[in-house]
Amino acid sequence: MLKINGDSCHELLLDSQKQLLAYNDQSDFFAWRENLKEKFIELIGVKEIEKNACPISVEIEEEIEFETYKRIRFTFESEKGSVVPCYLLIPKNTSEKPPLVITLQGHTTGFHNSIGVPKYEEDYVKIERNSFAVQAVERGYVALAIEQRAMGERKTNIHEPDKIRMCAFQALTAFELGRTLVGERVWDVSKAIDAMSFFSDLVDLDKIIITGNSGGGTASFYSAIYDKRIKICAPSCAFASYKMSIMKLYHCACNYIPGALKWFDMGDLTALVAPRQLTIFAGEKDIIFPLTSVKSAFDTAEKIYGKVGAKENVKLITHPYGHLWEPELIWQAIALELEKLK
Repeated sequence: MLKINGDSCHELLLDSQKQLLAYNDQSDFFAWRENLKEKFIELIGVKEIEKNACPISVEIEEEIEFETYKRIRFTFESEKGSVVPCYLLIPKNTSEKPPLVITLQGHTTGFHNSIGVPKYEEDYVKIERNSFAVQAVERGYVALAIEQRAMGERKTNIHEPDKIRMCAFQALTAFELGRTLVGERVWDVSKAIDAMSFFSDLVDLDKIIITGNSGGGTASFYSAIYDKRIKICAPSCAFASYKMSIMKLYHCACNYIPGALKWFDMGDLTALVAPRQLTIFAGEKDIIFPLTSVKSAFDTAEKIYGKVGAKENVKLITHPYGHLWEPELIWQAIALELEKLK
């Protein structure tokens, strides 16, 4: 009698799948990288998003003065029908224009956590740890907190979202439209950088850093691939081999790029960030992005950065915890990487 196993077909294919654009040290690196970029842009659906593009117009909704910084809330339309709310935190008493740090929340209740303002009971537990933008401005950076698509204020109004996988409905809808939620989030980040031209007298736009945890780390990495204005990328608890993480464990649909594994794994995509600075953070006890999967992808990243003569610009930093943001570790590393941009 044949044994019935609903997963065995996919597992067989996963084990045997060879990526057509996997990094190969013997290939023409620059030709390969160009093909990889084209395939990545195609698969995340940016060409479909471009068809719905619109001019950037910033609307300031509020300005609040704090003792050491000013907080501005503004919105802009990244494409027709997609309004992006943002908070901009600007330090006071700075003699030079500070660098810009873009901060992205993962699957929390929203980007209000980044500015240290709890809205829901569950926010209070981790609000100090998750106040990414406040942490940045306290260290002298201009911080831009963006509400990611399908999260917080931008979650679906059609269905009650699952607390753990709140993005699923919008992610699957994007798939049917020839897009991906990954692509939409990347597009929003790039357009937010465009919107920062309205505040260019306050910030050094030649020094742009992007960071975030979990889903925020994922969007940080993909945004750095798409937009070369980002000079330092610091994803936390997000970078790992597809084969050993999102293809082995049940993740939110916003992690997926349909058809990607036919062409590349996550480590291969570091070629589209190199030689810019990439610092990857991982928890040794992270059960959804296991450290073995992180190290597998990082091994490819090291080879690629070595190929372009920039091995010193890629790092893996671990902490002894689980799937969480470790502030002191992250900000210390970002400060060290910023020194290289001077």
